[in-house]
Amino acid sequence: MDQMELRSNQKILQEILGLIESKKYKNAHKKLIEAQNTFKSENLNGEVSICMSLMALSDYLSDKSNYKNSLELLKDSGNLAKIIRHNSAKMFNELVLGNIYYSENDLKLALLHYNNAKDYGLLGDEYEMLGFIVSRIKQIKNGMEYTFPTKSDPLVSLVKIGRSITAQTDINVLLRVIAEETKIAMQADRCTVFLFDKDKNELWSKIALGIDSEEIRFPVDKGLAGYVVRTGETVNITDAYNDDRFNPDVDKTTGYKTTTILCMPIKNNNQEIIGAFQVLNKLNGVFTKNDEDLLIAIGGSASIALENAQLFEQQKELYKEQKLLFESFINTLAVSIDARDKITAGHSTRVKLYSMLIVDTLNLDTKTKEIIEKAATLHDIGKIGIRDSVLQKEGKLTDEEYKHIQEHVKITHNILEQICTNEDFKQISEIACSHHEKYDGTGYYRHLKGEEIPYGGRILAVSDVFDAITSKRHYRDKMPIVNVIDILLKGSGSHFDKNLVDVFLSIPTNKIVNVFLTESHIKFKAKDDKILSKYNLLDIYNLATKENPSEDEKNIVSLFNYYYEGKQE
Repeated sequence: MDQMELRSNQKILQEILGLIESKKYKNAHKKLIEAQNTFKSENLNGEVSICMSLMALSDYLSDKSNYKNSLELLKDSGNLAKIIRHNSAKMFNELVLGNIYYSENDLKLALLHYNNAKDYGLLGDEYEMLGFIVSRIKQIKNGMEYTFPTKSDPLVSLVKIGRSITAQTDINVLLRVIAEETKIAMQADRCTVFLFDKDKNELWSKIALGIDSEEIRFPVDKGLAGYVVRTGETVNITDAYNDDRFNPDVDKTTGYKTTTILCMPIKNNNQEIIGAFQVLNKLNGVFTKNDEDLLIAIGGSASIALENAQLFEQQKELYKEQKLLFESFINTLAVSIDARDKITAGHSTRVKLYSMLIVDTLNLDTKTKEIIEKAATLHDIGKIGIRDSVLQKEGKLTDEEYKHIQEHVKITHNILEQICTNEDFKQISEIACSHHEKYDGTGYYRHLKGEEIPYGGRILAVSDVFDAITSKRHYRDKMPIVNVIDILLKGSGSHFDKNLVDVFLSIPTNKIVNVFLTESHIKFKAKDDKILSKYNLLDIYNLATKENPSEDEKNIVSLFNYYYEGKQE
């Protein structure tokens, strides 16, 4: 769709939204039928879906007994939007669902659909609704009423903009919200908010409402926005094509026709210029002194929010760098153990992977997952203090040697305690040194019992034992899988937390196989992956120990063992 066609469609749908806002539902219904027929004839299925969604809304608002019929129509429009993969149509569908559920006083469902609409709007917002959607999410959380944003009183707009951008830390969403709300407040056709990148001496924006662009970026000595940032002046042009400062090349490229322009610097509390507003085409007449005053007032709120969002972005980047450095440090420690102990190389990685399967099955929160993941990576770091003659011994350990190797968990604790970071790392240390504790209190080194053992430590205990007895060593082969599962079942409630054994044995075996294959050159065939995804470890155990298994059941066990044993055909 070219820009002229897009603009025409936008105008049609904005007019219909205005009718709905004005409660002229019969007129809206009539216009929607006309628009839908036009869009069908032009094979614009995305716009057809949008019309269906708006018709559902109009019919519902005109008579709430149409509730079920409206939901059925929304189901059809949603399916069409998904089939043609039209993000704007998906956005409108979710937006209307949000409005209907809000009207039905189901705020939980309304908020769910508004958030879905926001996600689709971030992927494609050619109808410029994202700012409105983000505002509605905030308003519904604060218990405020709202309507579609086609007209706006300037004072009301200032309040709305202030509410919309409060605590908004995503710079890309914030730019969209400010631009959309400013456009509505100024009764203009378009608005772009540019930020000044001092380091690069450039202006940039992720948002150019009405123009399909990932990012606009240009030197500060170019364009009207660059001029106002350099000079601090406000530019109010009443006839763009008769003003030498206007560059018509963008219009030639996009097919857009610029008539009036209001361009103004955005200043922070120190009166430093941090960006610029560029508002195009006043809907009725030209931009006035009142418009300039309103834009200054908007800039006061916007500048604070923009600076806060930029600071937040900088903090996020710094945190990412620190996190990468920390994770690199942790991985280096783990690799150092692999370098010393070739027999068990890769053990810590596999324990981490098994632990993450348990964590994902339990649906634990992201922070807990990261803590357990790091603890799994570092759980054997204490082996750095074990003698080579014991650590690398290929045969059975003597009692004295076994006692010596048990010291690695205490050494792990001592090492990790020396890393002074934050409370999270203390948890990592506690979990890492608890993987040899037993649920009945007979483990080591602190002889913790039951829930005294950190939850992450109990997860590591299952993963650690499973990997130890399913990994090949120089002095023995892998234990048969039936024996492995038997050990887990018999240790359930004594060695291990029973609930965690149950969770581990419920994990689909295709996920378990993917961990096996980290130390194998065998490729996991797609058809085998699909078959094994239907069975868990307990299923394999039951099939393998069944008295009279069928041929199909034998084949399932054989298929699993093929990947478990890691033998090439």
